[in-house]
Amino acid sequence: MPAVPQRLSWAVETLAVAPGDRLLEIGCGPGVAVSLVCDLLTTGTITAVDRSATAVERAGARNARHLESGRARILRASLEELRLDGERFDKVFAVNVNLFWTRDPARELAHISSLLAYGGELSLFYEPPSAERASALAADLTRTLSSHGLTPTVVRGGERLVCVRAS
Repeated sequence: MPAVPQRLSWAVETLAVAPGDRLLEIGCGPGVAVSLVCDLLTTGTITAVDRSATAVERAGARNARHLESGRARILRASLEELRLDGERFDKVFAVNVNLFWTRDPARELAHISSLLAYGGELSLFYEPPSAERASALAADLTRTLSSHGLTPTVVRGGERLVCVRAS
């Protein structure tokens, strides 16, 4: 398998996954973060979603043993279409998912709030092309999340890696 991108290993490390956490990944791509998270879980689970059939197929192939064990579930859906019958998550995260800063994500944030367990946390990870863009992106996301009643904090992972967390 190819090397794990630094942004994904940093994201999973920053999430501080506990063995019993229930996680939701928005935009899982080929499932690299799913695999990293599953390696940290014992009784916990991760549900990963992506709109792309190709991404879901690749994520499923990469995580076959985790799917079989019940630690992972991979679904083809957009965030807007995602219906999980009252299921709640301790941690919801996304890596390089642009919808949170390219337009007003009011509907998506309301939906995520309905999916978070009490005390749960949303973490949005990005790796823009420059340190200046990382700072600007963090400021934009902080303003957006605050305007929707969330309490954001910024975590930096070097010059270009940034996470905006909200609870």
